[in-house]
Amino acid sequence: MEHNIAWFDVPVSDLSRAMTFYTAVLGAPVKLNKSGSIPLGILPTPKGGQMGCLVPNGPVKPASDGVMVWFSCEGRFRAAVSAAKKNGGTILGEIHAIGGFGFRAEVLDSEGNRIALYSETDT
Repeated sequence: MEHNIAWFDVPVSDLSRAMTFYTAVLGAPVKLNKSGSIPLGILPTPKGGQMGCLVPNGPVKPASDGVMVWFSCEGRFRAAVSAAKKNGGTILGEIHAIGGFGFRAEVLDSEGNRIALYSETDT
């Protein structure tokens, strides 16, 4: 499937805390990139690519009322929801079916951003 999203930035207040949260939730390491003017946390794709980054202390602040990014947690969905709880996240909406499109749980990440954890199955 082709996607029309090229990249995204997730604003964070504490880069280390956010990297710990997303590493646990996504089940793959968020890599620290220090090559630019500010350090960034590079978010992994399920197949080992890169899909976005954690941006600390920028002009955009973490928010619960903006765009909601959905993260695929296929094959480890319930573990991802559990990891969100254990790593500073708040579950806003428990796991629920979204029509014939799979399942999601709405979460506030460790920084206060509203995200969704998604899977085609509820396991």
